[in-house]
Amino acid sequence: MPLENIILSSYNKGDTLPVFIHAAQTWNHDFFWQSMKPGGGGRPSGVLLQLIERDFGSFEEMLNKFKTAALTQFGSGWAWLAYKANRLDVGNAVNPCPTEEDNKLVIAKTPNAVNPLIWDYSPLLTIDVWEVCTYMSNI
Repeated sequence: MPLENIILSSYNKGDTLPVFIHAAQTWNHDFFWQSMKPGGGGRPSGVLLQLIERDFGSFEEMLNKFKTAALTQFGSGWAWLAYKANRLDVGNAVNPCPTEEDNKLVIAKTPNAVNPLIWDYSPLLTIDVWEVCTYMSNI
């Protein structure tokens, strides 16, 4: 079974079972580490920049909201930039933003292993809040 399917089938509306925790943390960390590269970062271009400007007003505003989400996530967790599709029927997961418009970029923060896949969102960028605290304390 693909890892994404294990995550979706084991989440159970917040009752984070060990299967979910291990599957989701594996997926989250793999996504986090594979999204980095030497010399990476900076302002995106093309369609992604257009969506950011449409949904946040500017790249700088998106960064501010992303940073705020990361800084205000208490304890272990994640901050996400994700694309919210037009599918709100998310099965056994509780959608945190059911009244917002669909088909847009959103910033979300999640505790522990939870990720946007459980809401049927498409993650684009994440930061591991716990990892950042560890690295920042060593600077």
